[in-house]
Amino acid sequence: MKTLIFTILTIAVIFGIYSFKKPKTEDISVDKGIQFFDGNFHQALLKSQELKKPIFLDVYATWCGPCKQLKKTTFKDEEVGNYFNANFINIAIDGETSEGQELIRKYNIRSYPSLLIIDGHGEVKTRTTGFQKPHILINFGKRIIP
Repeated sequence: MKTLIFTILTIAVIFGIYSFKKPKTEDISVDKGIQFFDGNFHQALLKSQELKKPIFLDVYATWCGPCKQLKKTTFKDEEVGNYFNANFINIAIDGETSEGQELIRKYNIRSYPSLLIIDGHGEVKTRTTGFQKPHILINFGKRIIP
């Protein structure tokens, strides 16, 4: 009986040690999707004016299923990332924060996710809602920048 307990404990310790193993560098993937601006909307507007690029705005909610699906799939797509990173200042804002609530009122947002393309002066150029497949999202962006 003692041998069985010792064997089980030894196996558990071995699995525990290997679970903390550092991942190989080739296992770490480089983020190939959309790179979102790390700042608030006002800062994104300033950057938009500076770089003369429109803003791609994702207004989401943490509990929203289609929002989660966009983040997990479409926003991580390499082709989507290449197109949006080259042509837009990308920003994602939680619609349930104070900043998000201001944007919801300003841009009359009624559902999540709401995806807007806005010029450097804060004017909406186009919008859509709901989950978008990668090729559909790229076509959405191409309404403004071919």
